[in-house]
Amino acid sequence: MLFSAGGVLSALLMPSLVFLFGVAFPLGWLSPPSHAQLSAVVSHPLTRLALFVLCTLSLFHWAHRFRYTLYDGLQIKHLNVPVAVFCYGGAIVGTVAAAVLLVQAR
Repeated sequence: MLFSAGGVLSALLMPSLVFLFGVAFPLGWLSPPSHAQLSAVVSHPLTRLALFVLCTLSLFHWAHRFRYTLYDGLQIKHLNVPVAVFCYGGAIVGTVAAAVLLVQAR
């Protein structure tokens, strides 16, 4: 469930966020929001929850896809436990980091 939910949310939301914050604002195609505006948006609890869910599900989607890419593509099925610990452990560490950053954002 984490895999498909993360894939759907990443496919729907990440392209627009990457386009806005990675292309349109830096190139001047759109006027970027001020720090005060972004701070006001991120300080709302629902926005923080949405960002946390997006980060968490995207990380677990990556972990699952990367794990099975290593298994099938590189044929390293004999390293089942270390690969799973690396992939899902990285997703858990990223989730905790996202939670800490979103709690501290004020």
